[in-house]
Amino acid sequence: METKLIALDRLPNVHRIENCSKEQLTSLAMEMTHAVYPHDQVYGQYCSIQDYISCPPEKAFEYLADVYTLEEWTYSTRDFTPVSEDGLVVGMDRIANNTKIYARVVANRQAMTVDFHCAWDQGEHLWMIYLMRVVPAELVLGKPGCVVTWTNCRHPIYDHNAYPGTAPRDRRIWVGDMWPFFYAGHKIELDNLKHILEYRHANGLPMTLGRAA
Repeated sequence: METKLIALDRLPNVHRIENCSKEQLTSLAMEMTHAVYPHDQVYGQYCSIQDYISCPPEKAFEYLADVYTLEEWTYSTRDFTPVSEDGLVVGMDRIANNTKIYARVVANRQAMTVDFHCAWDQGEHLWMIYLMRVVPAELVLGKPGCVVTWTNCRHPIYDHNAYPGTAPRDRRIWVGDMWPFFYAGHKIELDNLKHILEYRHANGLPMTLGRAA
């Protein structure tokens, strides 16, 4: 075990108490902490947001796991209809001209994760992955409700459309062109989700839309 630890501590850029003093760690942490961060440094490769929602975590999960609720809380995805029996649906993303968006929900009730696998224009390769998790607020904030986290990773196709033949001819933008605004756009949508969930919960309304995929 000792030999393995010595080898581990010799790896470049690995900082552990065995090879990095507390004073060195403090100095390193100070160098990494700034008052202002460039937008691309924070959101260039990953975009993560989160918020507290005054709604039981089980209800929030139930709502998110219903793919059709995307029509409520997202800014521009609408008119979803089933494509196949494995949960694939297709709708329109009205943020762009004549743009279809394909989506499938991959949810785990025990972990309360809800991942949206999506793509513009075609449904064979759902490369736009929206990773969401519902966390009981009692665990992390010591109060009722839940915390919802949402992360996007910058897949290479955001930068270069791998399926140009499926794109509508009159469209002038690509989803990746909007990456610099993903934080702002997703924060607006997470705010929508918060307000809708809190309203539904406070008024005893159903959490799903009653449509089958």
